[in-house]
Amino acid sequence: MSRFWSEMARRTEPYVPGEQLNRTDIIKLNTNENPYPPAPGVTEAIREAAQGLRLYPSPTADSLRQAIAETEGLKPEQVFTANGSDEVLAFSFMAFFNPGKAIRFPDITYSFYPVYSNLFGVPFEEVPLRDDFTLDTEAFSEADGGVILPNPNAPTGIYEPLDGIRRILQGNPDRVVIIDEAYIDFAGPSAATLISEFDNLLVVRTTSKSRSLAGLRVGYALGQPELIEGLVRIKDSFNSYTTDRLAQAGAEAAFRDAAYFEETTAKIIATRGRSVMRLAELGFTVLPSSANFLFCTYPEADAGVLYADLKSRNILVRHFGKPRIKDYLRITVGTEEEMDKLFRALEEILEIK
Repeated sequence: MSRFWSEMARRTEPYVPGEQLNRTDIIKLNTNENPYPPAPGVTEAIREAAQGLRLYPSPTADSLRQAIAETEGLKPEQVFTANGSDEVLAFSFMAFFNPGKAIRFPDITYSFYPVYSNLFGVPFEEVPLRDDFTLDTEAFSEADGGVILPNPNAPTGIYEPLDGIRRILQGNPDRVVIIDEAYIDFAGPSAATLISEFDNLLVVRTTSKSRSLAGLRVGYALGQPELIEGLVRIKDSFNSYTTDRLAQAGAEAAFRDAAYFEETTAKIIATRGRSVMRLAELGFTVLPSSANFLFCTYPEADAGVLYADLKSRNILVRHFGKPRIKDYLRITVGTEEEMDKLFRALEEILEIK
């Protein structure tokens, strides 16, 4: 550690992202990116927006927020945008969680939550998932500082029905409950349908997964106007222009093309279903997934070794190596061709005839 580092820098344990090997010969199934390109109009919208790069982007992203609001059946004042959902989450920690008041999130969850908790001095309590990796929703009631959880959960991919989300909201009437819905478009109904009922609900989304814009970095939040105002106050105290001109234009074009979104999402869901069956045939146990990835274990092989064997064959998957999930691999759902190559590689590694 440098002697010039602040106490914040010293105590920080950064989030570790999935590997990004800048090679064209890799089958990349480790960071839950969409295997299909963005909607056809996205590139043209970005090209047009590039003509105005000498000017700052809109600090309020009005046109993008309008497109999101129309898609979600909300009002623009119920929408907030930022530079990826991770930035939305960071602003949310600052806006709604207080130092000294412990928040709750699952013990197996998105690994950025403890990073932000430590960074902003927010204590936390990890609520153990049940043995089948489902949520114990009652254990989230009466949280001192608030609640945050992904739905579907990451890395398990398991979706909590809205009845369970409702119980968590009802159990924390005076605390903000953040539902992180990065993968909701591959799952069931969104908690956004509960916004009119609960003023303590913030739903966080991303365009990185279902809208194929991981490289553009656009995240957003949905909630009642007073929660959105809290996020804006933090954003404008940090950087008024968090969402750049190109990102706003490209994301808006993606939201305007509902047909393409529905087509590619349906293809991923179909491939997910076929992949579950194929993995089961190979001897894997696969958790029920409502995301664009699969969380699976092979009882007769070390998951870390499987990960390394696949990497040696230019196929990247994710292995976390943490208690309770060290025997599991997380596999992004790719194209049909990519998944077939994965299965052939697994057959070779496991010596399945």
